[in-house]
Amino acid sequence: MKRRQFIKHTSLTGVGLAVGSSILGCDDTNSKKITEDHKSVITDLKSLPLVIATWGVKDATSKAMEVLQAGGNALDAVEQGCRIEEANEKGQSVGKGGLPDRDGNVTLDACIMDKHGNCGAVVYLKNITHAVSVARKVMEDTPHVMLAGEGALQFAISQGFEPEELLTEASKSAWEKWKVEAKYKPIINIENHDTIGMLAIDKNGDISGACTTSGLAYKMAGRVGDSPIIGSGLFVDNEIGAAVATGLGEEVVKTVGSFLVVELMRQGKSPQEACEEAIHRIVKKPNSNYKDFQVGYIAVNKKGETGSYSIHQWFSMTKFQDGVNEQIQSDFYNKTDHS
Repeated sequence: MKRRQFIKHTSLTGVGLAVGSSILGCDDTNSKKITEDHKSVITDLKSLPLVIATWGVKDATSKAMEVLQAGGNALDAVEQGCRIEEANEKGQSVGKGGLPDRDGNVTLDACIMDKHGNCGAVVYLKNITHAVSVARKVMEDTPHVMLAGEGALQFAISQGFEPEELLTEASKSAWEKWKVEAKYKPIINIENHDTIGMLAIDKNGDISGACTTSGLAYKMAGRVGDSPIIGSGLFVDNEIGAAVATGLGEEVVKTVGSFLVVELMRQGKSPQEACEEAIHRIVKKPNSNYKDFQVGYIAVNKKGETGSYSIHQWFSMTKFQDGVNEQIQSDFYNKTDHS
């Protein structure tokens, strides 16, 4: 609901309270009109439940929707959806099989956030495939928001997670080839990494989100990007909507991107308008070298409207709604480099 519509709606509500018994004395014609007005508000909502995620991850959104259709909540859905990609060894960007840091260690970052604003995160986690589930345990079973490194690993083991080697032969081979020159430069849409960020609204209209990644490939040991940072990689406000980011994390952190998208929606912007404005905040910064990196956002508001936008072409969002699970190409800012 846009701010102007909200003001109009709440003003009418206030009038209704003021006249009280007068409404009870209305004739059938006025009662019918009130009912029709109410229906028009309800039909303005998009069909629920729904799931959206960064990039082409139909298996992940399918799993999340399966949870929702079985009566599960949005928090369960985003966790289970993200776990699909974490277990996908061929992805080389999330969970097992992720590309390592320059020392050959696969380290994972993840976070999760529920409808109440509770959140949990892990950073620099080794030897545990399902970082998103560890993040949920941090949220639910500790007084903390974030655990890092060895502490995160020991906590995961104490919660029953089984340690395993995350560096697959394919990722090891790619790392060994990289070591020949040992150079790092982001490649747009193949930033030597990527992320799955997922947002869901369940049948009750409640929103949750999650984000998980193996981060920049061949990064310096200890590097953490935006993905596990609440407000940067992910933010959920159950009264307004939610957003998640992907791309070069350092640039997302500088503008606290996902929080910014949600706050723009709070001001009355649609999810699409909010994603576009957040990208503009990055590219319009003094001395921005945005032509050398990619950032993309996806967002959903309380009405079930969605949006996505990126700096460069070929970013996409997967959306599962009304029985359709589809990958949608995002609009983008830098059209000068493309025909």
